Amino acid sequence: MTESFFNPLAIESLAESIVLRMVLNPPVPLKNLKRFNGAGIYAIYYTGDFPAYRIVRDHNIGDQWLLPIYVGKAVPKGGRQGINESPTSNTAVWSRLREHAKSIEAAGNLEIDHFWAQWLIIDDIWIALGESALLRNKRPVWNAMVDGFGNHDPGSGRHKGLVPQWDTLHPGRKWAEKLSPRPEGSAEGIARDAEQYLKSRHGDKPDTQRDREG
Repeated sequence: MTESFFNPLAIESLAESIVLRMVLNPPVPLKNLKRFNGAGIYAIYYTGDFPAYRIVRDHNIGDQWLLPIYVGKAVPKGGRQGINESPTSNTAVWSRLREHAKSIEAAGNLEIDHFWAQWLIIDDIWIALGESALLRNKRPVWNAMVDGFGNHDPGSGRHKGLVPQWDTLHPGRKWAEKLSPRPEGSAEGIARDAEQYLKSRHGDKPDTQRDREG
């Protein structure tokens, strides 16, 4: 029998170690998140009753925290150019999560009390690798299917194109209302696609071992 070769410094191994370290941090309520320092990666979990996300809820209730609804990264200003002095001399993750909280609070059919956040503060060099591993392993519905949650206001004079899918399904952000609406019935179609995506990937009931392995 040939023994499998394990290289702890391989890209795949490093990526997995980042994700495994992040999930050791217990999620906390996204609402009124206390200010903290650092750049890194994060995951947002949902436990509410929006019909299209029933499978997400079922994977997270009871402190399971198996399935994020969205994952992302927060790079400090200057970090992209490699000139940030310290990975903790900023509030990149907290600021990004606060933006997300405001988006959720603006939505008319979501409740901020149903959202939880988890993160890992890491050196800039590992942030992109960690985010890629989270996306690959979990493929959250707001990353993979319902596009636009992480979008910013494009600014004055740049409001062209269609309303993002996320804002069509969860209307309320003022800047998105300035964009061209999607065809009638789009919200229902997006919801069906999201529900079908979750069902095809995760089934009707949580499979703890499968979901923890991604």
